[in-house]
Amino acid sequence: MKRYLSRLLSLLLVILVSFVGFAPAANATVSLTGDYNQDTTALVKSLRESIQVPDDSPDRSTVQAEARQLINDFSARYRRDASVAKLNSYTTVRTALNSLAGHYSSYPNRPVPQKMRDRLEQEFKQIELALSRGS
Repeated sequence: MKRYLSRLLSLLLVILVSFVGFAPAANATVSLTGDYNQDTTALVKSLRESIQVPDDSPDRSTVQAEARQLINDFSARYRRDASVAKLNSYTTVRTALNSLAGHYSSYPNRPVPQKMRDRLEQEFKQIELALSRGS
């Protein structure tokens, strides 16, 4: 009887960990598909929207947290992909992600400064241009 209870408890723990472990992925607004061009386009669109959120918006912290999670997911997925690392669009994406993630971690309560927004917008345009060219 004791053996069956321990197996049942183990099974319940596995099920619990499975549901809790995948819960944040279900709440993500943008999910990565594995297609670099599609994922990068979705990333740029989402980050563009997140840096344009007004400073006095009540959901600014939520949008910022979602942007940080998306940055982490994108970086984790494509960091070690050698075929993507050679692309011009990827190096520009990494530059934009590093600056935005650095701002979010250093100044979590402050909005993104206009100078950084302008630079990010310029980098986003470069990314979109490089993706349209296939590089």
